[in-house]
Amino acid sequence: MPKAIFIDTTHCTACRGCQVGCKEWKNYPPVPTKQLGTHQNPPDLGPYNVKLVRFSEHLEGDTVRWYFFPDCCRHCVDPPCKGASSVEGGIIQDAATGAVIYTELTAKDDLETIRGACPYDIPRQDPKTKRLIKCDMCIDRIQANLLPMCVKSCAMGAMSFGERADILKQAEARLEAVKKEFPKASLLNKDEVAMIYLVADEPAKYYKFAVAEAPSPMTRKSLLAGVFSPLRRMAKSMQG
Repeated sequence: MPKAIFIDTTHCTACRGCQVGCKEWKNYPPVPTKQLGTHQNPPDLGPYNVKLVRFSEHLEGDTVRWYFFPDCCRHCVDPPCKGASSVEGGIIQDAATGAVIYTELTAKDDLETIRGACPYDIPRQDPKTKRLIKCDMCIDRIQANLLPMCVKSCAMGAMSFGERADILKQAEARLEAVKKEFPKASLLNKDEVAMIYLVADEPAKYYKFAVAEAPSPMTRKSLLAGVFSPLRRMAKSMQG
């Protein structure tokens, strides 16, 4: 049976336990960071930070509202990155869990193509090995009957792991309860992903790639290239 993780952002306090736990379990090295006027650190996902709690601050009248979003790979049910890969065995989907795994063979793949296929702007590249990197749902821990490290490290109980069917029921029940206080609450792309987020407000307030409707920068770049390349070729032929 496929697995899933439920992330209830209404319980998230941005303690970053999931972020730190993930980094420690994967034994990723430290990376230089910059202060960009936010508590979010590091500024973005990277090859050595595949889990990142994003901070978003909004001033509504006289009230400052904080939105926290533990960002990582969504482990799509039908992963577009896998379909975009040109390297056999580079991106695989574990039959037992549904986890989308990037193997060492992704070093032969094209980052822009794979990242452009992801509607959540997730894939990154290790500058040393050239391997493409992202969350693997802690497949090693799952296979050892352990919780994914982000779930294990969440002190607030904002994350739950289990069979996909059970997690969906839990998420729907929690959504019904949350909607009584937050009418705009929703589950993000619940039918397409294994990382099921509950947000209390409009998704864009949390992060611009919180939902799949927003194409990644690479996707926009590819689309523009596809539109304008024929026009450029036509212009060159007319000049010739």
